[in-house]
Amino acid sequence: QVQLAESGGGLVQAGGSLRLSCAASGLTFSNYVLAWFRQLPGKEREFAAGINRSGSRIDYADSVKGRFTISRDNAKNTVSLQLNSLQSEDTAVYYCAARLGVTSSVPQARNQYTWWGQGTQVTVSS
Repeated sequence: QVQLAESGGGLVQAGGSLRLSCAASGLTFSNYVLAWFRQLPGKEREFAAGINRSGSRIDYADSVKGRFTISRDNAKNTVSLQLNSLQSEDTAVYYCAARLGVTSSVPQARNQYTWWGQGTQVTVSS
């Protein structure tokens, strides 16, 4: 049974930073593409960042590029998202997602991911 568990969310002031982590179990971690999605209030869940199996390819949504950094540790079965220069528009529930990696690409569509965590709330106060 694949499980993804996010942690690290919370309340932060605008301009601040947070680090989200996602611990995975029940899968051969290094075979999976990992991604972070987020769901802003009243909006559809959207892609924020993704990393392929080896970490050789990383993609970001334009809205977070230059402020967020995704990384993975295949030895610890974790994927992290460093959030810097947070803005009120970053307030959302952040989800970790995984899919078996077939190519070196990083899909950005929600329906391309098989496994999801329960989400962690990030609230940025202005």
